[in-house]
Amino acid sequence: MKKYSLLLLLAALLASCDLEQTPESTTSKDAVFGSEKGLELYANSFYSILPTANNIHRADEISDFGARSQVPDYIREGAFGPRQSSGWDWRDLRNLNYFIENCNYPNIAPDVKRHYIGLARFFRAWFYFDKVKRFGDVPWIGKTMDVNDPQLFAGRDSRVLVMDSVLADLDYATANIRTVTDNTRSLITKYVAYAFKSRVCLFEGTFRKYHAIDGSEKWLNESAEAADVVMTESGFSISEGGGAGKSYRQLFTSKTPVGAEVMLAALCDPTLSVYNDANWWWTSATYGPRLSFTRTFINTYLNIDGTPFTDNAGYETMTFPQEVKNRDLRLKQTIRMGDYKRTNAGVTEVAPPVFSYTYTGYQPIKWCLDDTYYDGGSRNDNSISIIRYAEVLLNYAEAKAELGTLSDADWTKTIGTLRKRAGITAGTSSMPTVVDSYLQRNYFPDIADPVILEIRRERGIELVLEGFRFYDLVRWKRGDLLEQLWNGFYVPALDQPLDLNEDGKMDVCFYITAPQNPLPGVTYVNVAPTISAGVNPQRLSNTTSGEITWLANIPRKWDEKNYLYPIPENDRLMNPALGQNPGWE
Repeated sequence: MKKYSLLLLLAALLASCDLEQTPESTTSKDAVFGSEKGLELYANSFYSILPTANNIHRADEISDFGARSQVPDYIREGAFGPRQSSGWDWRDLRNLNYFIENCNYPNIAPDVKRHYIGLARFFRAWFYFDKVKRFGDVPWIGKTMDVNDPQLFAGRDSRVLVMDSVLADLDYATANIRTVTDNTRSLITKYVAYAFKSRVCLFEGTFRKYHAIDGSEKWLNESAEAADVVMTESGFSISEGGGAGKSYRQLFTSKTPVGAEVMLAALCDPTLSVYNDANWWWTSATYGPRLSFTRTFINTYLNIDGTPFTDNAGYETMTFPQEVKNRDLRLKQTIRMGDYKRTNAGVTEVAPPVFSYTYTGYQPIKWCLDDTYYDGGSRNDNSISIIRYAEVLLNYAEAKAELGTLSDADWTKTIGTLRKRAGITAGTSSMPTVVDSYLQRNYFPDIADPVILEIRRERGIELVLEGFRFYDLVRWKRGDLLEQLWNGFYVPALDQPLDLNEDGKMDVCFYITAPQNPLPGVTYVNVAPTISAGVNPQRLSNTTSGEITWLANIPRKWDEKNYLYPIPENDRLMNPALGQNPGWE
């Protein structure tokens, strides 16, 4: 919690600006840069660059695996452009550059200076990585600027130059940050920096590979090497506390970070009134996007014996209670199913999917606490992970697979380890040799390597709702997956109430003609082909039976231009030298 202890002194010392605004000067540098304590206090200000708890748990609301209340404007033709774009904000960068330039007082020990400059350069790398992912080419600014600096209104630098500079910052950070352990999991350590480096380099390596930009191999090697340092030196591991049926979800509901696996987290602290709103966001019919998983994605969860679920005969027409049985145990820790329970005013009861929230039947629980007390408002006090050791394993496996150097031993200590934690009983000690045709056909038709396919399956499942999916699709050049049908579970017939968790109580019924005598406790869903205004446009794929579909009447369109956001119009008007990303002119 040290990063929350900022001095008011910093407000007077730190100046900020956008690239198109007049820079401000600072005063009284001795108070900060003349002592190690001053450097520490200043460095605390960098942590505002990290995503907040709410930023993390909400980040996958635009993804191929989730149906939501409305189609995002970003993938609706004519609904998004430079006027709607955002993110061209450079204030944090001046703060970092100012610190780096002034961290040079002779009375500070050299290793102390290097440590704090390493922290600043770590955060500068984080800042620029976010900018490059969003906009591609951006200006590289490695200094503070005054009002007469010609670079203030310069154009953009190439992503190659910028990302090389990001890599240099990360190399400096990993070499010079002195902190190697932090029990709070809220501070940047040497191994957090290595973990983040593995993330950045995997993104850049695969982006270059699949977008036909030179230099992918260098970045993939850097990713694998950084991940290997974490795996061999850091002491982190995959948490198995609570057993295969509980240990995965505990990572996302624990009030204090699960220290074995969580490397960096956004913490909540009731004594400081610091909360997140995960329950409100993920259970409310009106507050959040009501994101529900699609059946196409749920079908990618393996059987517990390691075989593809879609190899099961008749999987297409299995009902919800049938299809969720004997599956990867992460499924029951990610959606409402089976014996999932919630507590309301001290009374604990089984809690099936609720169609006042879900559109597809696959209702997320990953970040939600099980007491309904947390459902109204920002009340959650569970920690939200920003970097997990599991991601490092996935980064290592993917980078090595893309390089063609992944071995069975590598598979065992990465993908195999994650699948063992999920209760999967086979396929954990050797790489696959057969392509899963369902996964290839529905997700990655251009990938013929069964190992890469399985690593992508594993990444989608392990990191679901942790904010990775949109940019995974971007780097793999599979943004068109966002056009996939939003489908839900199979409904065998109209007017037939369904017991979704087999507790003997009927939960939902789909109809075209409203029932004369509705059953108490049953949610009735109108799926008529033509329905009155104000009724949700849920349908069944065969009209009177079939998969639920949602918002199939609203077109979604992914174009090549969507791989980069447009430069916001106001910023471009202030500085025409910025130009515009292709397709957004």
